[in-house]
Amino acid sequence: MLIRTSIVDDDAVSRGLWADWINQAPGFSCISEYGDAEQAEEPLLLECPDVVLMDINLPGRSGIECVRRLKPQAPKTQFVMLTAYGDPDFVFEALAAGATGYLLKRTNRAVLLEALREVHAGGSPMTSIVARQVVQFLQQSRAPITQADRLSDREHEILQLLGRGRQNKEIVDQLKISPSTVATHIRRIYEKLHVHSRAEAVGKFTTMVSR
Repeated sequence: MLIRTSIVDDDAVSRGLWADWINQAPGFSCISEYGDAEQAEEPLLLECPDVVLMDINLPGRSGIECVRRLKPQAPKTQFVMLTAYGDPDFVFEALAAGATGYLLKRTNRAVLLEALREVHAGGSPMTSIVARQVVQFLQQSRAPITQADRLSDREHEILQLLGRGRQNKEIVDQLKISPSTVATHIRRIYEKLHVHSRAEAVGKFTTMVSR
């Protein structure tokens, strides 16, 4: 089954490069490209791609606002921000708007494709430097941890690796377990910690172990 992907970015060169990366990779298809939010919104609702790579700084309506408008109407589509901005304010605003991943534009081909696989499998890919900034921000909040927030040894191990910025494929290779097992553990971690993203899980774990 192909992972059907769309790209929204006003830089035609970057857009074309990412489209080539996607189309040349087995199991992927770039079904559409758009230069701004206004041009993209209506077609994306009709195309129903599995994943949309969305820039933030678009002419006219921002990528974050585009996600905020589209996500309620396209709940099965996963939005991954692909942007030059790593500021935590942008990260949290994008996640609150409905994005499920956040990558910086310097992301290489292998990491981008792995992020697409991860988000399609139910994960929340995030560039490691961005994840670190989010963790530092969340550490300050000191959210309380309840007795229900207990993790198995394997879940604890995987969460530690997530906190180091490891992608799913790296966890598979290091722990010698299948991709589906990793995805299942991550889903259970989210459920036990009552979170919805990798950044939230890592932040809550950091708070838990530092108490």
